[in-house]
Amino acid sequence: MALKATNPTTTNAWKKLQAHFETIKSQHLKDLFSADAERANDLTVKWEDFYADFSKNRITTETLDLLVNLADELELKDAISKYFDGDVINATEGRAVLHTALRAPKDAEVFVDGENVIPEVHQVKNKIKDFTNLVVNGDHKGHTGKAITDVVNIGIGGSDLGPAMVVDSLQFYKNQLTTHFVSNVDGDHHKEIIKNLDPETTLFVIVSKTFTTQETLSNANSIRAWFLESLPKEAVSKHFVAVSTNIESVKNFGIAEANIFPMKDWVGGRFSLWSAVGLSISLALGYEHFESLLEGAHKMDEHFKTADFKENIPVISALLTVWYNNFFQSESEAIIPYTQYLNQFATYLQQGIMESNGKSVDRDGNRVNYQTGTLIWGEPGTNSQHAFFQLIHQGTKLIPTDFIGYVESLYGNKDHHNKLMSNYFAQTEALMNGKTEAEVLAEFKGGAMSEEVISKLVPFKVFEGNKPTTSLLIQKLTPESLGKLIAMYEHKIFVQGIIWNIYSYDQFGVELGKQLAKSILAELQDEKTKQHHDASTSNLLDFYKVNC
Repeated sequence: MALKATNPTTTNAWKKLQAHFETIKSQHLKDLFSADAERANDLTVKWEDFYADFSKNRITTETLDLLVNLADELELKDAISKYFDGDVINATEGRAVLHTALRAPKDAEVFVDGENVIPEVHQVKNKIKDFTNLVVNGDHKGHTGKAITDVVNIGIGGSDLGPAMVVDSLQFYKNQLTTHFVSNVDGDHHKEIIKNLDPETTLFVIVSKTFTTQETLSNANSIRAWFLESLPKEAVSKHFVAVSTNIESVKNFGIAEANIFPMKDWVGGRFSLWSAVGLSISLALGYEHFESLLEGAHKMDEHFKTADFKENIPVISALLTVWYNNFFQSESEAIIPYTQYLNQFATYLQQGIMESNGKSVDRDGNRVNYQTGTLIWGEPGTNSQHAFFQLIHQGTKLIPTDFIGYVESLYGNKDHHNKLMSNYFAQTEALMNGKTEAEVLAEFKGGAMSEEVISKLVPFKVFEGNKPTTSLLIQKLTPESLGKLIAMYEHKIFVQGIIWNIYSYDQFGVELGKQLAKSILAELQDEKTKQHHDASTSNLLDFYKVNC
């Protein structure tokens, strides 16, 4: 077994953390700051263009020491080595987990089954680069000789969420091509995308590792049928390319073998944007920006591998999740980027985090007796402040929140950016300090309200504060800094899985519903086909059949 399997709750470090939690759980962040003049400095990590302030979390330096001791006792350092070296840490599927190899330099060496995979990684990258340049420069033309103007990515899950998030996040850097994403098997979805497209100037990128995913293939076949209403079958090879390992099925679809971009089974779907799955990113931004994205991720890989755990941004972030999830019993984490460009970032991380660590069985196959994965949600500030911040400020749930902000805006509007960032700073301060009854009464002083009205209003205007936040301040949103940010959360996922003694890289939980959907589809398509269902499902199916 590549990874050691230890129930974390049986370790000495966990027991010490539990005892420590009992002494610290009621302490207010305001008091922790008052007691330690160096707190803000001691609990902040500065690395390259990242400033990670962990000081507004309900921890002390002792807490961090104990959390690091837990990581040491569970042999995190050894697990990190196995992660990067290509060991079979996805044991339930018999695979290495090597999305990190996709952004490694040419002279790196990473071996899978005795073979260095880096030369092949760069061979695929060169193919992406050459194809991107042909399309962007107008040299790859459609069947009728027109240059490509639109690119449609057809995929689902990691084959959609990653590329879609990156392209949206980096739209400031986009070239002249217009990029679209089709994912949902809902027929209305793809119809809305293609209704205004010109088939003569559109390139379709089908992303499916096995080329069997129902949603992706249904959309691809429907779009192909629409395409063939205007152009002959031989035109498919000019307008459709694929990212897949199933060469024969792709060729049978009509795609030229030269336009098939391969990927390996050691690349998990939700970590695949760095691979040929990122072809749409490269087409949308240009290859140089795609390469910068990868370089940023590689820099975070090196930080994660080499930095001491007390100065390691992904490690500290992951340990804080364990602290809140397993000791404070917090069930969710909010991610609030103070830039509209990252409006899909929380959605992307929902898959990465919840599909990876939403597990109830440990690495020995036993049901866990502690909480694992957290619920992930969020929206950009300041929109989110007018939506759900009421729950974070005055609700009954403890919700640790990541605030992501940028020192520089991209268009340089200083007035707007100052207003945006004033909210970024103010919200973390407000969540920490809250507002006392005395402060509320002081605000009413000198007003026209009666003492009776004031006394009734005061409880509603008190904020208890003591709400934990992590502030991540980055110099500027660039392809490189976004690569660092995504990789930071990838490594956070990995550390959480190691601590919780689960396998983060399988996703069997998504399969049962898909299996049932296939049998129900057969039933919907043929009235003679009957399946046994529970009473509720049977009634729903009957209602649908009668009314559709």
